[in-house]
Amino acid sequence: MRLLLLLVALTTCANATNYYVTIAGLGGAPEYEAQFEKWAADLDRELKTNGAGARVTTLSGAAATRNQVEQALKGIATEAKEDDSFALLLIGHGSFDGTDYKFNLPGPDITAGELARLLNQIPARRQLVVNMTSCSGGSLSALVKKDRIVITATKSGTEKNATIFARYWVDALKDPAADTDKNGTVSALEAYRYAEGKTAGYFESEKLLATEHALLSDSGSANAVRDPKPENGQGLRASVFPLMRAETGQGGNVAPAKQKLVAKKEEIEAKIDRLKYQKQAMSPDEYKQQLTALLLELAKTQAEIDR
Repeated sequence: MRLLLLLVALTTCANATNYYVTIAGLGGAPEYEAQFEKWAADLDRELKTNGAGARVTTLSGAAATRNQVEQALKGIATEAKEDDSFALLLIGHGSFDGTDYKFNLPGPDITAGELARLLNQIPARRQLVVNMTSCSGGSLSALVKKDRIVITATKSGTEKNATIFARYWVDALKDPAADTDKNGTVSALEAYRYAEGKTAGYFESEKLLATEHALLSDSGSANAVRDPKPENGQGLRASVFPLMRAETGQGGNVAPAKQKLVAKKEEIEAKIDRLKYQKQAMSPDEYKQQLTALLLELAKTQAEIDR
């Protein structure tokens, strides 16, 4: 079965168009606004290196309104063909009232059910949804569908803390280590395993209680799992969904001289995450001062990496 899916994927990918829509929602605080927009910009930059067949749309900040989201997805619905692929990447905050999940946007929010109806209009047979928001597990039941891969940063709608899964998902597109089978392409499954492992490792290294537990379902079932494998029937389609062709992207060509800069960037990002957990025990001025210094250092390091 995996061989059949792989052959189908390789055949259809040759001339297919690959649509990517990244949406960075409402931050609610300056540090989250900056972080969400940066992650969206990083994804935009990496995905645009995916070859001539890549069609990348990125909405963040004030542009990420419900109306703009609807227009972007409806536009793809009129263009995409059955043999194309489509990926929706959601960054930000979510909420869950026990029944409905909502993705927080400037102005009116959008529910998982509303997103699902828009996605169902897109004819691309191969679809991937990566919901990296808080409470994202609450969106699973609405988003799952036959042939659609759904990944969430949290296992339920009750994991409400801001997530860090998105940071490591971005890194998966840039780090050659994510391509575990060394075939030159990072699949959705490889990116998921990389980001899930890095997220779990972060909480362990910081000796913090994990407040997010990523899940994946690509079987059409809302019974998503943390460790997809043949034994639980999950991960098959994700393993043959080509997310990033590493040989064409920047991540696969990181010069040895820049490896230290990449490591430094990850260290700064970890410090920022750690600072957020310490916010309640600090004065507003002290928190702002430390955060500003870290964000400035992060921007300078990223500029050196991009140079």
